[in-house]
This record gives sequence, C-alpha cells and structure tokens, in this order.
Amino acid sequence: MYRVFEALDELVTIVEEARGVPMTSSCVVPRGDVLELLDDVRDALPGEVDDAQDVLDKRDDLLLAARKEAGETVASANEEAERTVSDATSEAERILADARARAEQMLGDAHNEAERMVAGGQAEYQNLTERSRAESERMIQAGRDAYDRAIEDARAEQARLVSQTEVVQAAHAESARIVDEAHAEADRQRADCDAYVDGKLAEFSELLATTLRTVDSGRNHLRSPTTGHGGGRSTLYDYQV
Repeated sequence: MYRVFEALDELVTIVEEARGVPMTSSCVVPRGDVLELLDDVRDALPGEVDDAQDVLDKRDDLLLAARKEAGETVASANEEAERTVSDATSEAERILADARARAEQMLGDAHNEAERMVAGGQAEYQNLTERSRAESERMIQAGRDAYDRAIEDARAEQARLVSQTEVVQAAHAESARIVDEAHAEADRQRADCDAYVDGKLAEFSELLATTLRTVDSGRNHLRSPTTGHGGGRSTLYDYQV
C-alpha cells in the first residue's frame, strides 16, 4: 500500500511540474514516466486490496466474537443483578421484620414501665398526701395549743394585775400581742404545711409529665419511617428521672 501512495504522489508531482500548453489548461507530461507509475499502481493494488479484505474479514470475525461475548456478559450481569436484587429484598424484609419486632417490644416495655411509674407515682402521691395531711393537722393542733396556752397565760396575768389600771392596760396590750403572735405562728405553720404539700405535688406532677413525654417519644419513634436497606439501629430510652 505504501508503493501505491508513493506512485500517486509522483504522478501528482509530474502533473504539477508539467509544461502547460499555451492558451489552454492542458499540459505536456512524459508519457513513459506516467505509464510506468500507473503500472506500479496497478501491480501494487491487488495485493493491498487482498490484505485489506483479510483485515475486513478478521474485523467481522472479531466483531461477531465481541458481540457474542458481550451478549454472554450482559446475560450473566442480568442474572447476577436479579440475584443481588432478590437477596437484597430478602435481607431488607428480614431487617424490617426485626425492626418491627424490636419496636413492638420497646413499645410494650415503655407501656409497662409507664404503668409501673404511674402506679408508683400514685402510691407516692397517696403517701405524700397522707403525710402532708397528718403534718398539717399536727401543726394546726400545735398552733391551737400554743394559742390556748397564750390565752391562759394572758388571763392569769390579767387576773394578777387586775387591780392596777396601768398594769391592766399593759396586760391587755401584752395579751393582745401574745394572741396576735399565736395567730401569726399558727398562720405561718399552716403556710409552711401548704408549701410543703405543694412542693411534693409539683414533684409528682413533673414525674408524671416526664413519664408521658417518654411514652409519646416511644410512640413517635414507632410511627416514624424505617430505613431497612442500610441496617436497623434501635433507639434506647432512658426512663430514669
């Protein structure tokens, strides 16, 4: 094939360098050189054409083999993909079933824990209420006793000083002061008792609110979408307050 191109290049050179015919676009070329180059081209073409045909035949065989191998590769890849998808689907269903089972177990545990905490809170509430009531009654009784003692002391002092006007007035003032102090002490003790009961009830209210938030969090987590393809991860709840 190289000789063909070389001969053609020489022919082009001869034509370009040929002497032109005046008043025409024709030229005068050496006939012998041109014919010799054409013979070289004619002799070289059959062998080159055969070589090119061999290359084309081999190309067709290579393309056929490549298509066949590509088809086999595609079929094998499709089978592998279908098998992978089937395995992934089975694994996802298994993970989803495990996640649902764990979620149901966690919800049951949360309900049981909430019921236990509510029962404990109710018992603690009853205990606090009874203790607060008893403490209130004791403090009120102590205030009444103090009031009675103050009244008795004031009356005794009044009887002792009844004959003296200034002393009687002072006794009345002291008696009124003692009575006021007794009332103030009783009111203070009653206010302390009420504050104590209110504090305990506030603690119990906070305990119940925390328990309800924990239960709501568990329910919201159960209702949230579950991603099964990447593996499930369970959420731990802290029920301690």
